[in-house]
Amino acid sequence: MNASAFPSGGEPSRIEIDALEEPTIIEFGAAWCGYCRAAQPLIAQVLAGHPQLGHIRIEDGPGLPLGRSFRVKLWPTLVFLHRGREVARLVRPADVGEIEHALARFSETA
Repeated sequence: MNASAFPSGGEPSRIEIDALEEPTIIEFGAAWCGYCRAAQPLIAQVLAGHPQLGHIRIEDGPGLPLGRSFRVKLWPTLVFLHRGREVARLVRPADVGEIEHALARFSETA
């Protein structure tokens, strides 16, 4: 799933996020963020092995409402949702193992 799948068009609203039924990872980041750029291949590698998961990438920044509603303070932040509720979170993942570990914990609750 990506942001264009939402009725509102671009970035989903918090109401649309909260209404998600399928297990989804929301990725908050910024194009200029070095941590985000470094994490992209790691995140892509892990998600390639889990095509059943929804993945929504949100271009975040200071003061943007969706990121603030999730209390995102550092990028990238991965928020793992099950039926629209946060069940896990990973901030600034540095390796594939870290993401896989968070995904395993997430899969136990989803």
